[in-house]
Amino acid sequence: MNSIITRLKTAAAKRAEFHRTYHELRHMPRETAIDLGMFPEDAYHVAYTHVYGR
Repeated sequence: MNSIITRLKTAAAKRAEFHRTYHELRHMPRETAIDLGMFPEDAYHVAYTHVYGR
């Protein structure tokens, strides 16, 4: 039972981190994103890869 609770907490923490990262990347100025080598439209993929590593 403890394992399930730990897995749920971990999943919730990752989801929160993904949401924060996605929001920050999606709303940064386009010029800043381009300077970093990405487009704001790439925010979902970049955030997902950062958090989940896939």
